[in-house]
Amino acid sequence: MNVRLQEERFAAGEELDAFTAAQRGAGAVVSFTGITRDVAGSLAHMEIEHYPGMTERAIRGIVDEAKGRWPLTGALVIHRYGRLAPEEPIMMVATASAHRVAAFEAAEFLMDYLKSRAPFWKKEVTADGSDWVAAKDEDEAALDRWS
Repeated sequence: MNVRLQEERFAAGEELDAFTAAQRGAGAVVSFTGITRDVAGSLAHMEIEHYPGMTERAIRGIVDEAKGRWPLTGALVIHRYGRLAPEEPIMMVATASAHRVAAFEAAEFLMDYLKSRAPFWKKEVTADGSDWVAAKDEDEAALDRWS
């Protein structure tokens, strides 16, 4: 299990290659990389805040739950904080298992929980000002399938 919170940009391909090379007994590796998006076309940057220690513990708890639900050989979560420009990678999840269904489901589970429950606070900054990003109903609803 590898959970990293960092300010610096990461190379998703390199991270995936290293994660895959470390897996023993895996028949499937699934990954997802989230990108900072500029939906309205006016995003200058996004600012992501977290509480060191608390955020890592929360994410490790989510990863532990995934490992309890699916027979994973490995899991990786990288999440950035600080100032991010549009189109920069913001987070990455990778899971490995002997079988693809477990790897896919575990990755979706982690992504759903990271989106809705990980203690991060995101602010979108534009030329007109800034706004905190509010939780979305569809993100909360996605958690229902894991209950």
